[in-house]
This record gives sequence, C-alpha cells and structure tokens, in this order.
Amino acid sequence: MESLGTASRNVPDPAGRFGPFGGRYVPETLTQALDELAAEYEKAVQDPTFFEELKGLLRDFVGRPSPFYHAKRLSEQVGGAQIWLKREDTNHTGAHKINNTLGQALLTLRMGKKRVIAETGAGQHGVATATACAHFGIPCVVYMGEEDIRRQAPNVFSMKLLGAEVRPVTTGSRTLRDAINEAMRDWMASVQDTHYILGSVVGPHPFPRIVRDFQAVIGEEARQQSLDRLGMLPNKVVACVGGGSNAAGMFYPFVEDKEVELIGVEAGGRGPKAGDHASPLTYGQPGVLHGSYSYVMQDEDGQTCDVHSMSAGLDYPGVGPEHSYWKATGRVEYTCCEDNDAMKGFDALAASEGILPALESSHAVAKAMEVAAKMPKDQVVLVCLSGRGDKDAAEIARLKGVKY
Repeated sequence: MESLGTASRNVPDPAGRFGPFGGRYVPETLTQALDELAAEYEKAVQDPTFFEELKGLLRDFVGRPSPFYHAKRLSEQVGGAQIWLKREDTNHTGAHKINNTLGQALLTLRMGKKRVIAETGAGQHGVATATACAHFGIPCVVYMGEEDIRRQAPNVFSMKLLGAEVRPVTTGSRTLRDAINEAMRDWMASVQDTHYILGSVVGPHPFPRIVRDFQAVIGEEARQQSLDRLGMLPNKVVACVGGGSNAAGMFYPFVEDKEVELIGVEAGGRGPKAGDHASPLTYGQPGVLHGSYSYVMQDEDGQTCDVHSMSAGLDYPGVGPEHSYWKATGRVEYTCCEDNDAMKGFDALAASEGILPALESSHAVAKAMEVAAKMPKDQVVLVCLSGRGDKDAAEIARLKGVKY
C-alpha cells in the first residue's frame, strides 16, 4: 500500500477515517444510533464535567494512576536494556478494559439508554462492562463464544456475580468474532433503548475513536511517569495487539514523539500458516469486518479466515483501523509472537518479578525481552502489561499438561 506520509494524532476525520481506513459499513438500522453516539460524544468532549466525573472514577474506583514499574530482575536476566512495565493489571477488575467501559457507561446514561450489551473474548471486557453496569445500575447482557467460555470460566462466573447475563454463542469458531456478530444482531433489534459497549478500537465510526480516547490515559500516564522517574522518554514502547485497544491507548500519546519506537505484537499462534495465527497486520489484507475497513485475515475469495491464538483476547481476525493507519504510515512496527514464545514470556515474568501476566500481555513481554537483549543497558523498553494472568491459570495448566 502507498505510504500515507507522517502519522498524526489529528485523526480520524469527521467521517471516522484514518487515512483510507475506518469509516462506517453498517445496515441502515444502526446509522441513527451511531450518529446519536457520535453527537453525544462530541458534546461530552466539550463538557468539562463529563471528564471530571470520569477522572474521579478512574482515580477512586479503578485506582489510577497505575504503577510504572522497573522489572529489574527480568532486565538483569535479559542482559540488555532496562524493561519497565505500565501496570494495567493492577486496575480494578484486573485489566485496562475498565478505562473504556466506565467512559461508555457514562455516555449510556447521557443518551438515556436503559440497557447495555457487550461482547467479550478473554472475559476481561465482559467483567469490566458488568462492573460498570453494576456501579450505575444498568441491566447488562454479555455475548461470549462457547470456546472462550470454556477457556475463561473464572471471568464468566465473575460476570454473573456482578449481575450480568452471559449469553453463549455457538456459531462459527465460537470465539470473539462470533460474539461480536451476535452482539451486532442484538443491537439492530434493540437500538432504541440499548447501547452497545464495544470493547476494542474496532467497529464502525465513532467506536474506534471513542475507545482510543478512553484508553489513552494509559499512554498519557506512562509518558509523564517516564519523564518524572527517568528524565527521558522510553526508547521503545511495546504492546500486544488483538483488536488493539491497549496498544492504541499506549501508543497514541507517543505518536508524535519521533524518537520513541513503537512495536505492536500480534498473536503468532502455532506459526505462519493461515488458520494457525491471528496476525492480520502481519499476514492479512485490507477489507471490511464488523463495520470498519482495516486489515483482516481473508481467504482467496475474500471471506474472513478462522484464526488461532492460545490467548482468547487476541483470537480475532481483524484489527482496529488506526493500527492499519499506523502500519501504512510506518509509525508503528508490527510483528508477531508465537504461542510457545509467549508462554516463555509468561514464565520469565512470573519467576523473575512475581507477576502473572495475562496471556495477551505475555506476547508483549516476550517481544520486549527479545528486543531489549539487543540494546545497551542504559536504554529503556516500556511494556504495556494490559492485564493479569490469574484468569488464565486453568488454561495454562491445560496447555502445560499440569493437573492442580
């Protein structure tokens, strides 16, 4: 694809375009709801009380700012640059997802909607949505693929304890892609009184912008913490990419810091063969999925391919359109990490620092260890630790063949 020139933070345009990516490809029944959401968000952006309320929730309910942590023993083990972690795993509910769900729950109340639906893969967005809805007293339905329900049973139970209804999705590969399809169908039938809290920087305009803006608190804090603690910006910033919400939130505030290299890590799964990975930016082509134009894994007929990752949160055949824009401008380097290497990253962080990372985050940890080993000791690699790994304990035991 032709280069789009230098990446800017001044995207998307009013039509929701990040260069040629993004936009809105939806049935007419959703157009009014998306227009209503876009208009309400524009009003919220101009309303200082909205962000003051959100800022207070992030401080007092979520526990922000999240820690900026030097992984000293892991750095010594790697033997190169110093590895620092932005600890989103310490947030209330254990992941970055709560930043977005609280913001969208406030928008739900502003629009006067009486019901919320959501989709989830790893369960972290489902738990965060159920939490936000319980906090505000909003009825909540979460769609989740049967395969992900099996892999993420603790999160399913947590959602139910928080009062959400979890609806199993039995179609297709029974993972995140199918859960989004079912949530979209529900929304088309209930749009008058229901808001769909989309969990990543995917979907039709204005969702990619809204989710990025609510997650940008990650990078804004990390950038300032780096200046305060280190007196410098990090040399490299690394984050895992499925739909791409934690990476978008981490990267966005650094986009115009040209001296900072940004690295997005997709799920390399079992290897480069189609169907064995979930790496659209590495192996896919531009196309339309879930209402947006972005990189998608497709077969020879242009149909969306099945994908694989041991991580339920990365097991998705598409990616947010801003990531496609950053790829086309060359601002972010996208690569992938296979399951086995991600598991080594998980083990290394657990053993050296006493931190169990989510399997999603383990992909970023493994890549950070690889790049840090080739860098001088006085340089810094900053990793977005997007979530905690206790949710993955049972699945890791199964993958390792361990009974406990």
